Amino acid sequence: MAKAAKAAKAAKVKAPKVAKASGPRSLTWLSGLACGVLAAVAPGLAFLCLGLLAPALVALWFDREMGRPTARTVLTCGLAGCVKPVITLWNAGQAFQTALALVFDPAILAPAWAAAAAGWLIIQLAPLGVRSGLEAAALTRAARLRAARARIAEAWDIDLGLEPRETDRTGEAGG
Repeated sequence: MAKAAKAAKAAKVKAPKVAKASGPRSLTWLSGLACGVLAAVAPGLAFLCLGLLAPALVALWFDREMGRPTARTVLTCGLAGCVKPVITLWNAGQAFQTALALVFDPAILAPAWAAAAAGWLIIQLAPLGVRSGLEAAALTRAARLRAARARIAEAWDIDLGLEPRETDRTGEAGG
């Protein structure tokens, strides 16, 4: 047994320490590079995405929470609103003039921005809904437990002493 433990310790080799990546800065750099490539290769598509995802970019700029939950939700819903206009642009040949017409068309811009607004509304109202649901469930469970306690106390003829006591103005029990 001792030999096996020694062999296991000997088999463990310390892994060399690897320098940590800079994290958010490297991701920002790569995102900028990807946007630059998109703007160079397909300027119409880049302009269309910039116009339709403007609310998501604003949310990304202002969201400073860890993980950027507001920006992620707004961006996800905004991307859902961009699918049809991007398909329209692709089918029209990806011309910059077509992208300009699509971005400045209120029938295209309004649903995309409304989808982003819906994402913002979701992230603002979801915690309230969850909190309300959990509170309602807790109150329901507490009521069921009180009823069960009362039934058990009645079955066993136990005085729980839960009736409120009358008090005078000084706060002392009257009697």
